[in-house]
Amino acid sequence: MQHLGLGPTDLPQVLVPVLASFRQEFGEPAVVVRSPGRVNLIGEHTDYNHGFVLPAAVDRGIVMAVRARSDRRYVLHALDLDRRLEGDLMQLAPHPERWPNYLLGVLDQLQKAGKSVGGFELVYGGDLPIGAGMSSSAALECGLAFALNELFDLGLDRLTMAKLSQAAEHSFVGVKCGIMDQMASLMSQKDHVMMLDCQDLSCRFVPFRSQVKIFLCDTQVERALAESGYNQRRSQCEAGVALLRKHAPDVQSLRDVSLELLEAHRAEFDPIIYRRCRYVIEENLRVIAACAALESEDLPAFGRLMNQSQQGLSKAYQVSCPELDLLAEAAAALPGVLGARMMGAGFGGCTINLVQAGQEEAFVQGMAPAFAKIGKTPKIHSCAPHGGTERL
Repeated sequence: MQHLGLGPTDLPQVLVPVLASFRQEFGEPAVVVRSPGRVNLIGEHTDYNHGFVLPAAVDRGIVMAVRARSDRRYVLHALDLDRRLEGDLMQLAPHPERWPNYLLGVLDQLQKAGKSVGGFELVYGGDLPIGAGMSSSAALECGLAFALNELFDLGLDRLTMAKLSQAAEHSFVGVKCGIMDQMASLMSQKDHVMMLDCQDLSCRFVPFRSQVKIFLCDTQVERALAESGYNQRRSQCEAGVALLRKHAPDVQSLRDVSLELLEAHRAEFDPIIYRRCRYVIEENLRVIAACAALESEDLPAFGRLMNQSQQGLSKAYQVSCPELDLLAEAAAALPGVLGARMMGAGFGGCTINLVQAGQEEAFVQGMAPAFAKIGKTPKIHSCAPHGGTERL
């Protein structure tokens, strides 16, 4: 396995309680892994449509400590939730509680892939804000796949682990997610963003300039509609593809659809399906343009594309909410803010904001009135692009 390497100043603070808990319960861990959350600068709801995205792993995530057992049992301890689960590796099934399913799904997929996983003990904790849309789920899945790959020498590469983790979420959690989150968590490079083609999973890395900072503004709105809304949008996009395939048999996903083809058959579309499809096609074009702007260091152009993405997500794809709209609109009006939009599945969670270096304090202070309007205490997180899942 490739070890990306951490300097002593890079060690996450959450490592201390995870190690302390593990040593108290089980003794010394054999493997300790850091698995990051992610942000997505632009390209929302395009991944499951085989389009383009521009994510980056960040310097917040999950740390897990693990060691092997002599039997065929697993012990899972979620430190932050103060929850614990034990079971038999030969009797895996979705659990009524949500948190174990991200882990159990990975075990299920490893077994289906014919990998020999023995019993183990695991403690994990993290510093990802809960419900903020930074994909703690992928961090958990990828972290376990990576840790068990190290512990039992399974011989998996990072791409295989990403696909396996995505399948785990599909089967045990019931969210038909795209593969962006898992790819970003496993494959990212420090100080870069990943231009990922979700059709063939090819990616290239674009330097992220230090003169711009990433801030997340947390609406603190529970994303109660996120899963049902997400799966509904996916079905709507599939319906649009099915209609267009009658006219263009080569169309496999919205990635294969041009605006011209969509417009030529607009009259046949339900208006809502049409809006969903048009948003995805336009968002793919925005990602390509945004990547070019970042490479040429045209940060104002990049920010304008982020703002256009927010309008599309809010009005055409309809996955925003009043709180997200208000925070994004307020941020875009502040000096030094290049772009602002909602991030993630939607219906709550965070906005992502690109702020020019030197304007950080002004941004934090400037957002206070907007938080007051939505009746929330300001909750603002800063983060930076970081490397992917790694052994500590």
